[in-house]
Amino acid sequence: MLKRILVVIPARGGSKGIPKKNIRLMAGTPLIAYSILTAKRSKYSVDVVVSTDDDEIGRISSRYGAEVMPRPAHLATDEVTLDPVVYHAVQEKEKILKEQYDVVITMQPTSPLLSVATFDNALDYFFSNNFDTVLSGVNDPHLAWGEKNSIVVPLYAKRLNRQYLPLHLRETGAFFISRRDCVKENSRFGTRVSVYPIPENESVDIDTPHDWWIAEKELLKKNIIIRIEGYKEIGTGHIQRGLLLGYNLIDHNVHYVLSSKSDIGIAKIEESHFPYSVIETDQEMYHLLEDLHCDILINDMLNTTEEYIKQCKKRNVRVVNFEDLGEGGRYADAVINDLYEKQNSYKNYFWGSEYYCIKDEFLLSEPSEFRDEVKEILVSFGGTDPSNLTAKVLECVPQVSSNVHFTFILGMGYSENNHLSLKSDCIPPNVDIVSNVSYMTDYMKKADIAICSQGRTMLELASMAVPTILLAQNEREQNHEFGYLKNGFLNLGLGEEVEKGTIVETLKWLINSKQIRAQIRNQMLRLDLKKGLQRTLRIIFEGGKDDE
Repeated sequence: MLKRILVVIPARGGSKGIPKKNIRLMAGTPLIAYSILTAKRSKYSVDVVVSTDDDEIGRISSRYGAEVMPRPAHLATDEVTLDPVVYHAVQEKEKILKEQYDVVITMQPTSPLLSVATFDNALDYFFSNNFDTVLSGVNDPHLAWGEKNSIVVPLYAKRLNRQYLPLHLRETGAFFISRRDCVKENSRFGTRVSVYPIPENESVDIDTPHDWWIAEKELLKKNIIIRIEGYKEIGTGHIQRGLLLGYNLIDHNVHYVLSSKSDIGIAKIEESHFPYSVIETDQEMYHLLEDLHCDILINDMLNTTEEYIKQCKKRNVRVVNFEDLGEGGRYADAVINDLYEKQNSYKNYFWGSEYYCIKDEFLLSEPSEFRDEVKEILVSFGGTDPSNLTAKVLECVPQVSSNVHFTFILGMGYSENNHLSLKSDCIPPNVDIVSNVSYMTDYMKKADIAICSQGRTMLELASMAVPTILLAQNEREQNHEFGYLKNGFLNLGLGEEVEKGTIVETLKWLINSKQIRAQIRNQMLRLDLKKGLQRTLRIIFEGGKDDE
């Protein structure tokens, strides 16, 4: 049998903490509208009444589909509780309807985050258990103290971490469900009472400006999918940038997507504890866009196709691509190619190192100091080093200088066991080989010279002002226009084709060329690499150059 359900939203006009609170725009919508719309979108058929003493609240409530019930002056004072207000609204509505309701729900206009799904689930819970009253609560366990016999004492038996504390449900104003016969002038409680736990992110009650700020942040959250790849052939740069973006999108819901071949990437995302999915086909990607109600899709997987981007755009998704030189880029909302100089005039493309997203450790670190004598050379070829340039440079070390120390840093995708030249009896005494490095800045600050590939590590070294010799991993890297003399790099070309003698002679020359090293360092110090992340985030959220 269908139940007649009345939702009463009490909304007085005399808010003091936040003036005109109930009708102020929160994320572009009047605060009271959220409760009205949640009730009206329920799978249950409900009547919605707003009890108010304020004409402006009444007009706005009517605009969003609620019936307005004028509240008498004696029920609109600060001292009056909600019980008589709700009772009055129910009685007046039943006089008009000439029928009695079965269930009365009080919804506060100050709980804008309550979802329709939670509201419906609470009603399911109420009806299936035959309760008299069910009110909303949030689990809020904390170590608490109280007063007993004028002495402050702990309200817990044992100190535990928050996640191990017992259930502690704090009431919220989201809903108060009662059987009609329990609604009286001084109470809405029946005998059989329960608290329905709502998600923490739906539990905010707007009492203070701080509450308002939190709720608006939650309402403005975007659902963002970051599709990335990370395996031996393409390295880990896409994974690092994807994670850097995720850590800086804490105000939003971030979900990663990788293909099954991205073994290194999957391991790295698992360590981060972000949610992620593994897919085999683009069709699976399209389903994820729909299932996760994606607002923004970030592709960081090299070139995209026209068909792929058009299919993503069909899902009403904003699409932002990184390092994309494919046909799909023309159809994306924005393409950011921080390693390339301008290659076309399309307005949706953003070129150059000013969009490089640098990790926090480089933002916080001072550049390396200049030393007249070279004592430390750093060698790092990224996460996977597919061309095994690490071994090639290692074999050059004995011909350079025994007075210079070398530090070789291996990425997480580089397998030392697969390279015979890295066996302990082949390693010169002035060489240290390290892996699983947490803070690259610790090593870069000590370096007088560095050798790396023409990928993201070169930008990090530039931010640390370390004179650097480049050996490209592949032809695509050679197109990374940042890695040339104008920005302070000695580029030897495609690493596989560079002779070991060239590497040796270049190192010797740079070691002995104090003035050249000083000039290179000064060129790097003039580069603007600190604001790239800010610029990139503006583009992701529909901004661009004109917003700076």
